[in-house]
Amino acid sequence: MQTIFVQFKCRPGRAYEVADRLVQEVEEISEVYSTSGHYDLIAKFYLADDQDIGHFVTERLQTADGIADTFTTVAFKAFGQG
Repeated sequence: MQTIFVQFKCRPGRAYEVADRLVQEVEEISEVYSTSGHYDLIAKFYLADDQDIGHFVTERLQTADGIADTFTTVAFKAFGQG
């Protein structure tokens, strides 16, 4: 399983609509948060090991209505309690 975080810059006034649509339509999504700063949203996705990250982001996320820009971070290892 591959974990990626994608930050989204949305068209003005569209962030909540984009967040709702991501949750409803993208099965690989784990969670999405509204944020402040350069980007409006950040979402966590789990992709299959054989799934191409570049194709997923450019074809499934960047083309969605209301999205102006994205910034993708690939995660290597999760740290936490337990």
